[in-house]
Formats: sequence, C-alpha cells, structure tokens
Amino acid sequence: MHKSLIPVVKRRFGNIQPVARKESGHGEFRIREMSLLWPAMTITHTDIWKFSIPMHPFTIATGTMHFAQNTFIRVHTDAGMYGVGECSAFPMIAGETQATCFEMAKDFAALWKGKDAGAMEDRLQELDAFTAFNSTIKSAFDMALYDLAAKQAGIPLYQYLGGAAKELETDLTIGIDTPENMAASAADFVQRGVRIIKVKLGKNAKEDVERIRQIRQAAGDSTLLRIDANQGWSYEDAQYALTALGQYNIQFCEQPMRHWNDHHLPALRKQSPIKIMADESVFDHHDAARLIAADACDYVNIKFAKSGGIAEAIRINQVCADNNIPCMMGGMLESRVALTAFGHFALAHDNVVFYDMDTCMLGHKTDPVTGGIRYHGFFLEVPQAAGIGADADNGFLEGCEKATV
Repeated sequence: MHKSLIPVVKRRFGNIQPVARKESGHGEFRIREMSLLWPAMTITHTDIWKFSIPMHPFTIATGTMHFAQNTFIRVHTDAGMYGVGECSAFPMIAGETQATCFEMAKDFAALWKGKDAGAMEDRLQELDAFTAFNSTIKSAFDMALYDLAAKQAGIPLYQYLGGAAKELETDLTIGIDTPENMAASAADFVQRGVRIIKVKLGKNAKEDVERIRQIRQAAGDSTLLRIDANQGWSYEDAQYALTALGQYNIQFCEQPMRHWNDHHLPALRKQSPIKIMADESVFDHHDAARLIAADACDYVNIKFAKSGGIAEAIRINQVCADNNIPCMMGGMLESRVALTAFGHFALAHDNVVFYDMDTCMLGHKTDPVTGGIRYHGFFLEVPQAAGIGADADNGFLEGCEKATV
C-alpha cells in the first residue's frame, strides 16, 4: 500500500498494516490484492468503443496518421462505479491497430467478467497469460483497474500512487515536413509561448541537420530543443546526424535507430555530443535493465502503450531510478482521458522529469473528453477528483462503434 492510502484505510478499517512489498530483483512495488483493503468489486460487464478522433495529418519517420486510432473502455462493477481506460494504437511502433485492439478487448472483457476488480495483480496476470505482447490494449484495461482502485479509495490517482503536486510543463512537437515549414512552425510555437520544442526527424540524415539548423535559427537560443528520430536512422546516419547536430544545443535525441540496432547504442552514446533517450527499445523493465547494463542510454521514455499500462510503467521507472536514469512521460495520440492518467503517473514519480504530454494537441480536430487534465499555456493541471478524473463524452461515444461484454 502506498503511504497516501494509510490514512484512508485507517479511517475505514482501523490499523491495518501496509500490504505493498518490494519485489526482489528490481525494487519494484506492486499493490497486493485490493480485496485485502476494501470489499470486493465484482466486474459485471465492460463497454468497448472504437474511439476514433479525426486529425490533421501528422508525420513521423515511420508513417503518417490521419486519425487517432484509439480504443476506450468502461469496466463496470457491482459497486455502482466504473473505471475508464484508453489506448492509442500505433501499428508502426507497437504492432497493434484499432481493429485488433477492439477484438482483443472483447476477449479481455470476457476473461474478467464476474471477477474481483480489486484483485489487480491477478487480473493483469490473466491478460499476460492469455496473450503475449498486445501491450497497447492491455494498457486500457490496466488503466481502468487503477481508476477503480483510486475511486474506491476516494482519492485522485496520483495520491493513490503515492504522489504529490509538482510542476508539469509539456513540450510541443513538430512533425516531419520541409525544413522551411518546420522552421515556420517553430517560430509560431515560440510566439504562442512554447518553451520546449520536440522535433520529429529520421527521414533523411542530411535533411534532418538542415531542419534543425533552420529550426534553431527560428526558435532562438533560449528555446529547449529535443529531437526524435523514431528509429529512422542507420547507425552510420545516426553517427553523422548527432555529430553534426551537436552545435545546436539539443537536450536529447530519442530512439535514433531501430531496436535491432541496440547493440550499437553503447558506441553511439560514447560518440554522440547529444544525450540518448531510449523509447521503442524499452517496452518493459527487462528492456530497461538490459540497456542500462550496457551503458546504452542516458534517459528512458515511458509510454503506457508500450508498457501495457501503469503497473509495468512503475517497474520500468523503478529500474531507471535505481540506476540514476531519469525518465520522460510520453504517449502516442491519446485523448485527454489517457493523458490525464499520464499526468497522475508523472506526479507520482520524482524520477519522471521530462514531459512529452502534448498528444491531444497534435492536430486532434475535436476534444471528446469530459473532466480531465487542463492546459494553462503549456503547463498541465491534473484534476483532484477521485480516480483519473476524466471520462469520454457520451455524445461523442454515440457515434462510435461499440461492443458490450
């Protein structure tokens, strides 16, 4: 049990001892059976929607997205409450589509029907036993359980996770375009008050250098620049690009090469004047431990669509924290539902010091969310309601394909 839960438990049940334990091997914390703390919440049914959000085209090294291919769920219980979860399919990275997520969600819902939502560890292990991988749709179900647990505790999710308030300032991302258009976007961002710009690269190393030259000139010296090659460079291209870009004061480079070139990362890290952040190379805490042991990265980007949700994200962060590797909270193209969960996670983990939480600002043509995280410029305010504090708008859901299991 996280420390923030102890007063709540004492009020309801008296002096009950904390039941969280430190797991061997990686110092990760898991919340044990929630049924030990509160009456069981039996899952009665799950509603599943294809949560398609129209977008202005957004291009990265591995492809262009025209819709946010999301899935939204509500896991209902006999306690009169439901938990919400959302995931964003990015097939060129995680190998899942909205269609595969929708179908797998039906199987997951059937697995959980009639079982205790508070037995979190058992429920998540059932998903892993049922299918290898499929981390994207697993993350929606994981999120719904955490939402339910925090709602039952009567506290915001970040407090349930042991967190406290801190400042969250997101970057804003420029997709791949011509150097001139990207520089114009950078100038517009600065006029809008953006202080941290993330730049997508990885199509062509020489053009990428020119892109950053023009962006730095347009954004000025005081703007923080981050770059993300999304696995687009070869080892030789990464050597060239990072060396050439060293003069432009880049904070870090995300995922310069394909994950199968991870064996080149230690050498690249030594050669690069720019720090290296692992993204697509880290799906779970085993990946993080492997890269850290090889001296292959300076930072790690945590995304629920890769980790399968909050439980594994906690383990990844713990491995990184134990080895003095700071983390970033990132995402795919989620709405403010999942983005709000990202905010709660970031507040709960001091080792998460970078925030790439602009997912719903990247060309979403509508905002189908009630409640949830709010932007004050590019600073984020996490809601204080119990649980995640965000939900999908019922009017928007009426136009989405739905299944109930």
